[in-house]
Amino acid sequence: MAKDLSTGYEPMTSVDAITAGLEGVGYISTKQISTAVFLAHGLRKPILIEGPAGVGKTDLAASLSRWLDLPLLRLQCYEGLDEGKALYEWKYGKQLLYTQILKEKLNEVIGDAGSLESSLGKLSTFEDLFFSEQFLESRPLLTAMKQEVGSVLLIDEIDKSDEEFEAFLLEVLSDYQVTVPEIGTISANVPPLVILTSNNVRELGDALKRRCLHLHIGFPDHARERRIVRARVEGLEEALLDQMISFVQSVREVDIKKRPSIAETVDWAKTLLLLHSTALDETFVRDTLNVLLKHESDIAVIGPEVPKILREAAAQKPGSRTASGYPDLG
Repeated sequence: MAKDLSTGYEPMTSVDAITAGLEGVGYISTKQISTAVFLAHGLRKPILIEGPAGVGKTDLAASLSRWLDLPLLRLQCYEGLDEGKALYEWKYGKQLLYTQILKEKLNEVIGDAGSLESSLGKLSTFEDLFFSEQFLESRPLLTAMKQEVGSVLLIDEIDKSDEEFEAFLLEVLSDYQVTVPEIGTISANVPPLVILTSNNVRELGDALKRRCLHLHIGFPDHARERRIVRARVEGLEEALLDQMISFVQSVREVDIKKRPSIAETVDWAKTLLLLHSTALDETFVRDTLNVLLKHESDIAVIGPEVPKILREAAAQKPGSRTASGYPDLG
């Protein structure tokens, strides 16, 4: 597909086209997800994606980057992150080197200046040089603004950053521009497609939410999770794949510390192939439960329930669970 030269992006002409395009790079989307991407592109608004860890929030940004053939610029948020790490830093080493060179050439620079005022005037011209773009080290936010063909800007786990940094982002997300005091305002050549992710570690401010489209991605239903695993793992028999997914979705209903994510489902499917297992039996499950569960306390909770969950998974009809993972009682 040719790029739209006015935007730098692939012509995302419809929700269905986005769904098909993402599937082409291995991301199994939903109508809700594809609609959010379509609107983000059309309205030039960021998407704030919330939901449990491991449901494909970050992978959506990476998949959009692959499909649109645009650079992916990722800013990983953490407590104490400031604009210096997110926006830019000055190349102090390079500035120091140039200062030494200037010092050695001082007489040549001043030349025949007849007064202190004229000497200072000649030296002042170098101040602008030291604080110009050639001495600027771009970080993800500024780099995204400077991309000639656009980019996908991923601001990952924004809820882990401080409220001060969240406030700083407002200018970037409102006008797709950043301000460098020594240089001025730098506006995006092509506004990036911005995706923010949150695991709800803390409540985000209303000002940030107003600037974003909201999207919640939860755990997938049986049919979508089956398609996701099938897109990433080849060689599993259909019945075995259905049984494995039913087992995982049953585990998610139990009150444990960390419910298995989609990535862990995929890893478990690969484990079946690596161990040449042709059946999801109790021995295999107990030997590999650590692939699915990441806390010993969760393994201790699920361990005694393995025989029961296996029986239910074997008897479960594919598609009889809702997207929440709970049985469809309707």
